[in-house]
Amino acid sequence: MGLHSSITGEGKAFVFLHGFLGMGDNWKTMANQFAEAGYEVHLVDQRNHGRSFHSDVFNYDVLAADLKEYCDAHELSDIILLGHSMGGKTAMFFAMQYPELIDKLIIADIGPKYYAPHHQEILEGLQALAQNKEARSSRGAADDFLSTRIKDWGTRQFLLKNLYWQKDKTLALRVNLPVLIDKVESIGEALPTQTVNDGPVLFLNGLKSDYIKPEDSHLIQAHFPQAKIVGIKDAGHWLHAENPEDFYKEVLQFLQNA
Repeated sequence: MGLHSSITGEGKAFVFLHGFLGMGDNWKTMANQFAEAGYEVHLVDQRNHGRSFHSDVFNYDVLAADLKEYCDAHELSDIILLGHSMGGKTAMFFAMQYPELIDKLIIADIGPKYYAPHHQEILEGLQALAQNKEARSSRGAADDFLSTRIKDWGTRQFLLKNLYWQKDKTLALRVNLPVLIDKVESIGEALPTQTVNDGPVLFLNGLKSDYIKPEDSHLIQAHFPQAKIVGIKDAGHWLHAENPEDFYKEVLQFLQNA
């Protein structure tokens, strides 16, 4: 029951972890750029997401263990690991448990602190969509249906990537929605206190996002003494999509100079 991934490029292993309700495919454009720059990029779907397996167990310890199994299966070590949002938390837990496997760590728009559940509106919208067959007759119908609940166009397009065609010619969601709704509390879990990783780490935050605040830098430094924190201008939480140029530039600079 290994994790699904798509792999592109050749060179040093560079593993990407998507955020909550996302999938590796969200990072395809960025992956192609890093593949061209000489990296072997692994776009991984975490459990209950994308094309990976579904499970009733969902927390950061098992997400980190899944990634360890993935690295073992693909004989990866000394990896570059990039995680966005929930994927960033998985990457942090992984870095504490298996520091010997990581060469460099990049965390995109998430801190080590606890985050209160804040996805209710999105989860309710997806749940309503899952229960309405007519709304799943086409992508346009699904978008119209969600637009009454989720106003932001960009967020809807991100969520609609989860849809795929079933044999009965209706669309279904790839995410394991019932479990993610049930376990939503665990998404915000803080990194355990007293855990430290002193390897090279780059934290990137969207300057229009409030996931990482200036006062969070002390906690970041406590867990990651070597952390460098860089803000990406003109970008919110989906910083890699909103300002891909600066995102790519900062990551590449970190990889070449850290």
